[in-house]
Amino acid sequence: MKKFPVLLFLLFLMVKGFAQTEKIQEMDSVTVSATIVPVKAAQTGRSITTVSAEEIKKIPAQTIDELLRYLPGVEVQARGPKGSQSDILIRGGTFQQVLIIIDGVRVNDPVTGHFNGYFPIATAEIERIEILRGASSALYGSDAVGGVVQIITKTFAGTNENKSGGVTLSLGEYSYLNTDIGLQHKIGKWNLAGGAVVNNSRGVLQRGMRGSFHNYTTSFSAAVKANNNWNLGFRLAYDSRDFGAQNFYTSFTSDSATEKVNTFWSQAQARWKKGKLLWVSSAGYKGTHDNYLFNKMSVANNNKSSLIQAQSYLHYTFNTSLGLTAGMQIINKGIKSNDRGDHHLTQMGFYTILNSELNKYFTLHPALRVEYDSKENLNFLPQLNASLHFSKVQLRGTVGRTIRDADFTERYNNYAKLLVTGGRIGNPDLYAETAWTYELGVDVIPVNHLKISGTVFQRNQSKMIDYVPTPYSEMPNQHNLSPTGSYALALNISSVTNSGWELFVQWKRNFSQNRSLILQAGATGLKSKLPDGSTPGLYLSNHANFLGNLMTSIQLKRINISISALYKKRPSQEAAALNTVLNKNYFLLNTRIGFLITRKMNLFIQVDNVSNTSYTDLLGAQMPGRWIMGGVTFSFF
Repeated sequence: MKKFPVLLFLLFLMVKGFAQTEKIQEMDSVTVSATIVPVKAAQTGRSITTVSAEEIKKIPAQTIDELLRYLPGVEVQARGPKGSQSDILIRGGTFQQVLIIIDGVRVNDPVTGHFNGYFPIATAEIERIEILRGASSALYGSDAVGGVVQIITKTFAGTNENKSGGVTLSLGEYSYLNTDIGLQHKIGKWNLAGGAVVNNSRGVLQRGMRGSFHNYTTSFSAAVKANNNWNLGFRLAYDSRDFGAQNFYTSFTSDSATEKVNTFWSQAQARWKKGKLLWVSSAGYKGTHDNYLFNKMSVANNNKSSLIQAQSYLHYTFNTSLGLTAGMQIINKGIKSNDRGDHHLTQMGFYTILNSELNKYFTLHPALRVEYDSKENLNFLPQLNASLHFSKVQLRGTVGRTIRDADFTERYNNYAKLLVTGGRIGNPDLYAETAWTYELGVDVIPVNHLKISGTVFQRNQSKMIDYVPTPYSEMPNQHNLSPTGSYALALNISSVTNSGWELFVQWKRNFSQNRSLILQAGATGLKSKLPDGSTPGLYLSNHANFLGNLMTSIQLKRINISISALYKKRPSQEAAALNTVLNKNYFLLNTRIGFLITRKMNLFIQVDNVSNTSYTDLLGAQMPGRWIMGGVTFSFF
């Protein structure tokens, strides 16, 4: 833990050495989508981090999940490298409690939250990423408990760029190959964008064997300004992941798993604006095919799922200080599986949001959502965000109720097999999780370009879903279970209280045309408390108690130095059968040094895990040690 504050101190000294005068940058003037209809960040009453496309290019990461793990307040539990599989957590809890959104359409997979880190979007399409922390179910519905990761793309956002694009090629140890290519271009009324990302490797060390991954993502989108009132957009994407999955889900010595996850993604949006009235409708379809083979002697789990959704909202602006949004959303989820069976589930939500600026300092955003699904009847989800903002200080607060329904794995895992001798067992009788969240925060801009944010929060959860070790005699459904097996049953834990604090620092400055600094750093403390006598579940006992994230990039004429760092402190775990331990804490440091050869060409060398730390985020899923790679980036324009 000592290494992380020392690194922050050294970076602060480097920043002081750049001291020059420049026009004030309004750090809270960024427009974000935290209230459905975009508003200024300082008026939302929320804890938000934004990362632009330019910043993404400079971070030493080849995949979106790698990028997220170094952003303040985000915990990414990686089972494998370079997009193989990662769980995303915000403010503790579980990985299913973070909602992933692309241009207003939810991506969370109905089979399992483990697939939520498979972003069906090429990096070249991204305009910015927004991290919204805290309760958001009143706005976005189920799963928006710990926070929301929203990706806004160049076509749907209506970027001001006429054209942009480039290609990156990386080679490294373990036969690593990364290719990232993309293009965005405005042609008349049309804005077109697309790209492809490839990550391949063989020989990454797993437990007693060598693993591999072959991951591909390609996407294309188009938007057109049909006339002064209408804007239309659509996207098609295909994502394929083929990887070694040893001990990703079990702690058995016989586990030598491989997995293939293929995803087709499509979405469309229609936007109409006239005078004070704005109407937006969007729809999305996600089809996922998952093939999981535990070992060569087993029968593969074959799961095909679908996610169909549509939403529409109207926003009326009464005046510069008052606006009202009302909308509805419908979601249909389905699965056909030799392991989980065939099932369908429908959810529907109706919501209203009031954006009110009482005076030039004080804003309120009350919201109410009524959520219905075929398992749970009605849930009422109120929320209130408030902000008191001045030129250098913002005080903010949020109170809201959230909900998360069980996915198909939690309900039906191992339910359709003829015989199960051990492992995690689904429970069709699960209720949806609910929670009340409270938070207070302050944002301070003490000097130009520097923003310091602090937040305290508490989430009181009911009917929390987690896997709990359960003897055969207490299993509710024993039709296909062996009496001698060892099982963990999905259950609604009576209640859990998550409480914590966050301290974030953000410094972004352009000193001159070829000298700049980007710094995002944060520390988060977390504690989960169960009622006395309760049995801790598998997920609840796994989140970090202390988390430190850092991402910085320094441009010095023709040289760019990027650093990302991560420190975790969490409860230790042991798996005697695997002879492995989940360490109590670990520290990671990645670096990239780039050399600008010409205006369009940049050569770089990157070292992941500089200190060669041996670590796992999930018990038994070994992560790589030091990994050296290098490459070239070429801009088309």
